[in-house]
Amino acid sequence: MLKGCEPLPRRRCRPRTPAEYVEPTPLPASLWAVPPDTSIMWDAYTCKSYGCLARHGKAKGSYDCKDCFDLGGREKDRWVRHDKEKGDECNSLNYSIDDVLGSLPRGSVRIGLDIGGGSGTFAARMRERGVTVVTTSMNFDGPFNSFIVSRGLVPMHLSVASRLPFFDGTLDVVHSMHVLSSWIPDGMLESALFDVNRVLRPGGVFWLDHFFCLGTQLDATYLPMFDRIDFKKLRWNADRKLDRGIHMDEWYISVLLQIWYNY
Repeated sequence: MLKGCEPLPRRRCRPRTPAEYVEPTPLPASLWAVPPDTSIMWDAYTCKSYGCLARHGKAKGSYDCKDCFDLGGREKDRWVRHDKEKGDECNSLNYSIDDVLGSLPRGSVRIGLDIGGGSGTFAARMRERGVTVVTTSMNFDGPFNSFIVSRGLVPMHLSVASRLPFFDGTLDVVHSMHVLSSWIPDGMLESALFDVNRVLRPGGVFWLDHFFCLGTQLDATYLPMFDRIDFKKLRWNADRKLDRGIHMDEWYISVLLQIWYNY
């Protein structure tokens, strides 16, 4: 998939309906309701229930979106509050949605994209604020796309190697947390960032959330890369990455970048 292969198989067979299928919960309750386990087929996964996925994430953390199927856990606080550990909200890596929206003209953010959005919580928070966000997610170790759609949100099964299927200058906001980071080959990452620039309208914003890399990479590789793409920096915060309990030259950056008006 990282080499650009088609993520979805081309087929002519009809998908099977799960036994004892249950209709989805209506909006707005569906945004924070874990769907019934009978809503999907579990053939492709080790876990056979959403409860198993939530416990599996807490115990082993073996998939990317740790704990994100547990809507009563850390998901409920994402993007709604600052990280106040340092007592200085201005230097926080954890931007809140309300602060980001408040920094832009009122009502100017209407449609957007969340790249690698896990179980769709960012899109759910934006939906509560009247913003429609499409969430890209791959079904690595769990039925992420099915979970997103059960919340009344729009999933898109798309790898980071694929071009974004939007016309030029159409989106108000693009968000990505962790997915667009140093684990992606430099050439592929730069192409992805240029594609983000392409689909954003003039004045639109790119919220790069907790991008991680080595400190040496930040100065030598990624800062020049951001400059080549020609974003305007609205916010830029950096801090050491200590979530693994080890002190290495690993860094997080959170940035809010805007597309220039070109007249």
